[in-house]
Amino acid sequence: MLSALVLAAATTVSSAPAGSASDTLDGVRHRGALTFGADVQGGEPYVFEDPKDPAKLVGFEVDIAQGLARRLGVTARINQADWSNLVPALERGDFDVVMNGLEDTPARRTRILVSTPYFVFGETLAVRRGARERTLGDLRGARIGTLNQSFAYDLLRERGYQPVIYEGVSEPYTDLELGRSGAVLLDHIIAARYGCNRPGVECLPGDVARGAYVIGIRRSDGRLKSVIDEAIAKMVEGGELRSILERWRIWDPRQEALGRTGTPSTTLPLAEAPRAFGAAEARLFLEGAAVTIGLSIAAFALALPIGLSLALARLARARRYRWIASAYVELFRGTPLLLQLYVLYFALAPVVKLGPITAAILGLALNYGAYEAEIHRGALLAVPKGQTEAARALGLTRFQTLEHVLLPQSFRIALPSMTNDFVALLKDSSLVSVITVVELTKRMTIASVDLRSWLVPGILCAALYFAMSYPLARLAQRLERKLHRDQHSGPP
Repeated sequence: MLSALVLAAATTVSSAPAGSASDTLDGVRHRGALTFGADVQGGEPYVFEDPKDPAKLVGFEVDIAQGLARRLGVTARINQADWSNLVPALERGDFDVVMNGLEDTPARRTRILVSTPYFVFGETLAVRRGARERTLGDLRGARIGTLNQSFAYDLLRERGYQPVIYEGVSEPYTDLELGRSGAVLLDHIIAARYGCNRPGVECLPGDVARGAYVIGIRRSDGRLKSVIDEAIAKMVEGGELRSILERWRIWDPRQEALGRTGTPSTTLPLAEAPRAFGAAEARLFLEGAAVTIGLSIAAFALALPIGLSLALARLARARRYRWIASAYVELFRGTPLLLQLYVLYFALAPVVKLGPITAAILGLALNYGAYEAEIHRGALLAVPKGQTEAARALGLTRFQTLEHVLLPQSFRIALPSMTNDFVALLKDSSLVSVITVVELTKRMTIASVDLRSWLVPGILCAALYFAMSYPLARLAQRLERKLHRDQHSGPP
């Protein structure tokens, strides 16, 4: 009975709206603060940590937020959230509004209310310096980098291109400069700071399209939208908005349209209704699962010899081999896999230029090779010493003893742990999406945007991971039980 009441209460809370047409604005005034959702990772000049005082956030959007809050008689408070999840976090009530380079698109208007624009941007096309391509039309079939859930992403999809999705604003231009992509399409404010100043990148003149940055508000908060629109209008009329943009050196002729009727909000067609999950989406999920399996098998096949070599080195007589192997194991076990992928794909790119799939396989293999090393080392040490002594008595060399006596027995001991490691690698392969590989988890995030729901894509993604990992987990359990029986069985 008690559990039923708890479940009913949880359901009631989760289904309640984050705010109604009256209570959010009243709540803002009651607590004296308007909370803005933003992602500090977006960098300068949006919202970022002050180089002189990292505990303080600065940026042109911080200044605008403070100006808006002041007109509402409250203070501004910035809440950190991942940029791709700003809208879902707003909908669930994590903050009052969103303001972080949020572009006005038809798809967003179907989910949230948007304020009047506070900044007009142009989409800048960047190519490699000296490239023959001069327009977007010249780039049919090319890899064009952009950010997920951005105006540029929607524009490329609408015009029939297949964009390459990145998580950060600098990485697309790194890949372009290295020749791993054909172009980058992003807002001019991003291009000017992270792309156009690179020696190997050329930003083409003119805007591919124009749009506007807006403040995102929950659909139930019409009163809050009205007062925010009024505050933006006063900032435009009083010149405060222009003063902020000039201070951050981002005022240009595009901004003359602010405050006028017809301020560019979008050049994209009206948003279609959210797609239903059908056979096409299911096929894409299966393709993502195939990429995940392929990456995992290839990476683990490489991790095994790496791990075995390291294990043997750690058991070698020569001290230098033991030291090198130990340093490798501690380094790769002591640092995050995500960081290792970034270093391998982006930081080392000027020296070793790897493709996304190659970098993904190598990164996973190098990381899991360290874990395999410890599994194999433990298994080798578990083989009774009498086996080695018997081999020497028979006149076998060290290599022959290893090949014919130790390794077959240690491999049998290590097999259950190796199977568990493969399951872990299968799930960790989701991290390779940061280097533009579209595997199962990335496919799920893309589908959730297209379908405007995380429920069905999330359930299917979890089901596919379970279908791939559960048989392996069961296999590991069977191997462990069989090994346990064999070790404790007496002579026939």
